[in-house]
Order: sequence, then C-alpha cells, then structure tokens
Amino acid sequence: MVDLNIPEQNIEIKSINSKNYIFDLIRKKHLVLTPEEWVRQNLVSYFINDLHYPKGLIKTESSLKYNNLKKRSDILIYNNDMTHYMIVECKSYKMKLNKSHLNQSAIYNKIYRSRYLMVSNGMEHIVCEYDWENETFKFRNSIPEFSN
Repeated sequence: MVDLNIPEQNIEIKSINSKNYIFDLIRKKHLVLTPEEWVRQNLVSYFINDLHYPKGLIKTESSLKYNNLKKRSDILIYNNDMTHYMIVECKSYKMKLNKSHLNQSAIYNKIYRSRYLMVSNGMEHIVCEYDWENETFKFRNSIPEFSN
C-alpha cells in the first residue's frame, strides 16, 4: 500500500491464502485489505495514537437510516457523553475527492449532528466544523485533536 498524508502508523497486515488482510483496531478482527480499508485503518490508528482520541469512543462501519435507506458511515467518533463528535467518510487513496463525497457526508451528518465532519482519501482531508445553533459551518485547515 502507499504512504498517506498522516504520520506513518504501525498497521498489522497478514496474508491468508494469498489474500492480504488488515487488522481493525476497533472491531478486533482482520478485514480484506482494500485501498479504502487502508485509509480507514490508518486514520483510526492516527486518531488514537497521534490525536489522543479515546479508542472506546470510536466506531467503524456504523449503520444509519436515511430516507428509509440503510447506509453506513466509515468512522463515527463520540464525545464522552456519547453525543456525536465527528463523522469521517473514507475513500480510496486512488480516488480524487469531490463535492459529491462531501455532500454524502453532509447528508449523514444531518442525522448524526456531529461537531465535525471529515472526508479523506488519506492524501487529502476535508474537515468542516458545524455550529448547529446558528446553522453554519466552516472549513478547518487541520484535523482537530480530541477535546470534549
């Protein structure tokens, strides 16, 4: 896999029957190694090890319902009071981020109402901070460290 635009992480990868698997720190199981999974697992490790996000407040592949459709968010991070802190949509590092990726995440965030929304392909990170009271948002230059 390729180096991403975050500090290098110590990610467990193993090969079973000529297929590569990556260890999911949150679900504690090996998953097929795809470019999107590489991004997701590196970001989770980065949140925990570099940005001090509590592991117990991170959920991967969370289900949600939107307009009676079942969807999944890639990474969902909670505050200590279990309200939503940040939703993260991961894309393959091979994919260029575009407006539709941000729109997809914004739709999910209408349900979650998290403070932060992030879309990343591992190379580029788009981060928005929401002010739900005033119904505004602003783009941030960096991924926030965890604060509650």
